[in-house]
Amino acid sequence: MNKILLIIQREYLTRVKKKSFIIMTIIGPILMVGLVFAQFWIKMIPEEKQKILVVDESQLFVNKLENSANQTFTYSKNNLAFEKKAFYSTDNNVILYIPANIIDSQKIQIFYKKQPGLDMQDYINAIVGKKLEEMKLLASGVNVNQLASIKTKLNLTTTKIEKSGNLETKDNEVSMALGFIAGILIYIFIFLYGAQVMRGVIEEKTSRIVEVIISSVRPFELMMGKIVGIAMVGLTQFLLWIILSVVGTSLVGNYFIKDDVNVAQVEQTFKTNIPQNDAFKEMSNDKQAEIMDSFFNQVNLPVMLFSFLFYFLGGYLLYGALFAAVGSAVDNEADTQQFMLPLTIPLILSFTLAQNVMTNPESSLAFWLSVFPLTSPIIMMVRIPFGVPYFDLILSMVMLVLGFIGATWISAKIYRTGILMYGKKTSYKELWKWLFYKG
Repeated sequence: MNKILLIIQREYLTRVKKKSFIIMTIIGPILMVGLVFAQFWIKMIPEEKQKILVVDESQLFVNKLENSANQTFTYSKNNLAFEKKAFYSTDNNVILYIPANIIDSQKIQIFYKKQPGLDMQDYINAIVGKKLEEMKLLASGVNVNQLASIKTKLNLTTTKIEKSGNLETKDNEVSMALGFIAGILIYIFIFLYGAQVMRGVIEEKTSRIVEVIISSVRPFELMMGKIVGIAMVGLTQFLLWIILSVVGTSLVGNYFIKDDVNVAQVEQTFKTNIPQNDAFKEMSNDKQAEIMDSFFNQVNLPVMLFSFLFYFLGGYLLYGALFAAVGSAVDNEADTQQFMLPLTIPLILSFTLAQNVMTNPESSLAFWLSVFPLTSPIIMMVRIPFGVPYFDLILSMVMLVLGFIGATWISAKIYRTGILMYGKKTSYKELWKWLFYKG
């Protein structure tokens, strides 16, 4: 045990002192803060107002299109050919052409000097479509106001009834977002630091330094020390990223929120970036605030955080042991491809099936994928925000621990033989033989 601790210490201190570790630890939060800063900055830049010249051959829309903060409509009495020819001698940005047969064709066309943004195109499409719809209703003798009062917008909430009779309201969109973010973090962590374990084993093997180390420690101790040491490096970097990112984004927020004007701009920025349905938009400010305050209340945060840490480490340790075995079986990184594919397929599969699991988190597919050790780190984290029975969670954790023990046993068998093999192409048949070597 003391030897494993020494190897863990060596791996940890060697890697955290590297320039690459220090640089990446600093660059990560800077990029995060930069993204937040850029978002605020871009949103606060006044958008260029678009002057739209309307050429309406139908004469149905003259003076009926509503101006917005960024779009202004003016109307021409000339035909389209004339306005196109004089386009660059005016300060108009866009020509909106409405043909005479608009009611039958339902087609409009825009001509521009510079490519207009999608927001402007959507606004034109929506406002012309709305006016056209009103005209058709009036022509049919339908009262527009009466029809608008009939339209019903529902706000659907989902509530779970516990066996105890307690009610628990869930917001599936929040659950999907939290599950997806947790899953993708674990996915990246496993690939990033699992690959470091493999490269570290290959480097020691090719430099022959492992021959000196093996004379003092057992191969299993060396492998476990390397895996745990790199895991601690990953956790250190991850925690530093979180701390520095939170501090940096707070400073950015304080920079922008200096007065009431900036507060209003920031609030508008968030409102335009948070997807809102019509029912949410029509709620009072107090009701909207109540919903936003309960954003994370629906999730059992202690369970979520503990589970994230457990699967964060458990998934890495499982795959780290397998990656170490691959590194010990080859002489260079190019030869790892044939062995890496079977290991990465479960990870890629779990990531691609995460959408199906979020759609139906209680399905048999979701259950078995969240129990199988090679897919559970991602799939279970996707399921947890929706509410997972404690039996499923405990079973998944036990299976992951057993999976790690089994993977470590298999990897140790391969590692103890492969770490001292040089100059020979390893095959799956050869790996199978290594599993049953005695001694």
